[in-house]
Amino acid sequence: MEKNVLNTDLTGKVAVVTGAGGVLCSAFAKVLARAGAKVALLDLNEQAAQGYADEITAEGGVAKAYACNVLDKDMCYAVADKVMADLGPCDILINGAGGNNARANTDKEYFELGDLEGDTKSFFDLEKSGVEFVFNLNFIGTLVPTQAFARQMIGREGCNILNISSMNAYTPLTKIPAYSGAKAAVTNFTQWLAVHFSKVGIRVNAIAPGFFSTKQNAALLFNPDGTPTARTGKILAATPMGRFGDSEKELAGAVLFLLNNEAASFITGVCIPIDGGFSAYSGV
Repeated sequence: MEKNVLNTDLTGKVAVVTGAGGVLCSAFAKVLARAGAKVALLDLNEQAAQGYADEITAEGGVAKAYACNVLDKDMCYAVADKVMADLGPCDILINGAGGNNARANTDKEYFELGDLEGDTKSFFDLEKSGVEFVFNLNFIGTLVPTQAFARQMIGREGCNILNISSMNAYTPLTKIPAYSGAKAAVTNFTQWLAVHFSKVGIRVNAIAPGFFSTKQNAALLFNPDGTPTARTGKILAATPMGRFGDSEKELAGAVLFLLNNEAASFITGVCIPIDGGFSAYSGV
């Protein structure tokens, strides 16, 4: 297997990754496996998670895929029991399940006179069900798996929870109010959990990825012919490093650092931006 960065040794640890059928979270699963952890890949799409688990196994790692709906408490608890029976008690939980949905988006960045009468989907046209879906997927989808797996961590030194927030949590992006609000909630919840579990051996932190090109956001960033959209032009203009991040390489360092119980032993309740300078740039 490839060596991991930072020489973080997770040998013997059991790591659970939700949303592991996606680009970013499957990369996290691979990073953890390369560091020696036994990895449980959870996703609503078990076939996608299984594909990545097979890749890890082919590299010589230990991985197993599980179908899991992070909004279903009974299912999460049942999967937690299966993971413990198959791999052992959870030492590391990465809450990566989340995402946005067009039902919670506005069509335009700015509301203008006439939008109420036109065909534009404005703020006033957002459906409660769409907003609830996005908010629940990101926030409740972090809370419920934490309930299911943190109970296996209590009183065991060196356990870690890592939540996946977003740059939206700091400055909301236009058009996506529900996703931005939900990620802000995830960052706040990370701080709350860090305090709540501070006496029982669990550190809780988060990372806030900036702009990484994935399958999930491809339609937002690129036209059907592969050319960049106007939104991509805005993103890159506001990112001092002038490019998208590499999901296979440029999140691994922060993940392994925060999970390293020697290097980060006194770090809990933080959220680290990984954004190419996006959060530092005022636009001027």
